Amino acid sequence: MKLPILASLLVAAPALFIAAPAAAQEVFAGVYVHEVDTPLTFAVNESGADVELGYRFAPAEGLSFLGKPQPYMLASINTAGDTSFVGGGLSWKVGKGPVFLRPGIGMIVHDGPSFRIDPVTRRRTDLGSRVLFEPEIAIGARVSERVSVEASWVHISHAQIFNSQQNPGIDMMGVRLNLAM
Repeated sequence: MKLPILASLLVAAPALFIAAPAAAQEVFAGVYVHEVDTPLTFAVNESGADVELGYRFAPAEGLSFLGKPQPYMLASINTAGDTSFVGGGLSWKVGKGPVFLRPGIGMIVHDGPSFRIDPVTRRRTDLGSRVLFEPEIAIGARVSERVSVEASWVHISHAQIFNSQQNPGIDMMGVRLNLAM
């Protein structure tokens, strides 16, 4: 199952950079450390780096009651062959100056194992569900009128909603570059 999903990720990722309608806002690309140890997760014994590619649309006028978030799509590919994912969600750019905050929430589908047990602790380390939530937060700085850079944290888990027994989650921290269209 892992190869067809990864192949789909690799095929879909370049499509994120194809010319889009005038409503498009920006493309982004980043590099992340995979499985950062934080209080929100426990070790799933994965490694490598993650390469993230994404596309943010213009702020959604129809969602003004939510503060006009930007819908986004993303693909994250793990360089060690561990968990990769695709998904989408909403993000908000907070701040009008050169420094800004960007919180977001989305849903992803991943290609990690559906069942995995740590050989030492004998604890299950699979993610418990194929579909996961993807909250994230970034602090960014505008470099030019069209370019900004962000330090970001991305978390994937299901908050025990899809499986009350299993929810290790994975945290990723890294840097992404945004290019306004």
